[in-house]
Amino acid sequence: MIIGIDVGGANLKVVDDRGTHIHYCPLWENAPVTDLLVPYAAGTSSDAAVVMSGELADCFEGKLQGIRFIVSAVQKAFPRARFYGMDGRFHDTAVPALAAANWLASADYLRSRYPDAVLLDIGSTTADIIPLNRFNELTGLTDTLRLQKGYLIYTGMLRTSLPTLLGSVTLSGVLTPVSTEYFATSADAHLVLGHIGPEQYSCDTPDRKEKTVEASLRRLARVVCADLEEIGREGAVQVAEQFWHIQKNLICDRVRTIAGQSGAHQILVAGIGAPLFARELGATDLTHELGSEADALPALAVREIARVRTVF
Repeated sequence: MIIGIDVGGANLKVVDDRGTHIHYCPLWENAPVTDLLVPYAAGTSSDAAVVMSGELADCFEGKLQGIRFIVSAVQKAFPRARFYGMDGRFHDTAVPALAAANWLASADYLRSRYPDAVLLDIGSTTADIIPLNRFNELTGLTDTLRLQKGYLIYTGMLRTSLPTLLGSVTLSGVLTPVSTEYFATSADAHLVLGHIGPEQYSCDTPDRKEKTVEASLRRLARVVCADLEEIGREGAVQVAEQFWHIQKNLICDRVRTIAGQSGAHQILVAGIGAPLFARELGATDLTHELGSEADALPALAVREIARVRTVF
């Protein structure tokens, strides 16, 4: 049996014959990657196909150090693990090409099934926008180049600090600058607006307190340096709504632009934000086809690619 693994900076995602398994696993807090993977290897003859993006975590001095850490941690659980790189090939050692290749694996997996599409994979931290009909132009792209091309937007459903997009809000008709402190995240906004449920709030909260609507409202109030009692629920909801308006337009406008540039006639959406953005874009929600595996698309993709290429 082959399992697929995606080692991100904040989440460890595994796809196996039993389904999809997502572990909050912040690498900057000495996350026990090996310990989390050992149960998937215990008592089986499994091999692991792996992608990563966690090498960018700031606990590492550079990407190659992060790649070496991730490769070592995975191979302690799966000695025969193979790692998909930005050259579209599998490797068994730590090489620079492994950096942030998870999105390319998704493109490699989907491109033959959806040759005329743009994929939006909107997760906890980032939005990947991938023109599947230009796969040959995608290999070798670094995250810096993807930022420059608009293929990567560093905003997501859970971990985005609100002031990264929100410079001010209008409260009861008064323009109000926001604090740049880490008081609330996109998860707070989306929870309050009903876009996610408490069980999907998988990352830490800024204050390490409850993951409830009431607690999120209090965190949102602090974005404008207020207690919830000062601005009321209505004021906190206004903060959430105005953040969402900016985030939605930023992502949707970029997806439509890239679809136009590439000549694609279909938009696909995967990740935790798939149902929400599928509605906004009139797109195909891959959750309907893939089920929960759409929330861990790179892990699914690298598993299926390894199967087809008989890597093991």
